Amino acid sequence: MSISVLAGLGNPGGDYEGTRHNVGFHVIDALAARESLSWSSDRHANVLTARWNREGRTLLLVKPQSYVNESGFAIRRLLDFHKLSVSSLAVIYDDLTLDVARLKVTVSGSAGGHNGVQSLLDHLENGFVRFRIGIGPRKPPQIDLKDFVLGKIPAEDRTQIDSQISKYLSGLDLLVSEGVAAAMNQLNRKTNPNEPEQQKL
Repeated sequence: MSISVLAGLGNPGGDYEGTRHNVGFHVIDALAARESLSWSSDRHANVLTARWNREGRTLLLVKPQSYVNESGFAIRRLLDFHKLSVSSLAVIYDDLTLDVARLKVTVSGSAGGHNGVQSLLDHLENGFVRFRIGIGPRKPPQIDLKDFVLGKIPAEDRTQIDSQISKYLSGLDLLVSEGVAAAMNQLNRKTNPNEPEQQKL
């Protein structure tokens, strides 16, 4: 089934802007801005949605307004109302198992310590597409996981992530247009985020 819903994970409220756990919001906001879309509250689930008309069909961009660790319930409500399957969902989120700014697309696996992904697995089970953006490794290694993911992204790391925004959005375009297999094939080759643009996929 083709992708119909693109959801970015993050915590609502100004206190969490610019934190590692809000990378999903950062990317989905960039996509909405590129397409000049506006966000509105959904009556059926605790989410903000924006409608993206693309290639003759309408996709939903989604930002859950519960905290990250309760994202699964909100997205479950949304999918149920629209009668959409789990396989139609792609979720954009931060991943500390990947180096800063690295992108990887997968469709299965554990939560990897991410409470938002665990919530999705609890409420949806597996089958959704994972659009993972690296924020790791932990620095310093002994830092508490919660403190790390809720910490502000350092300027150097933010520069790396922001330099890849066009790649992330192109990756979402590819995922929507060509499907999961094509996206995985083209986006999962490990490259250095600082390579010149023409060398990137």
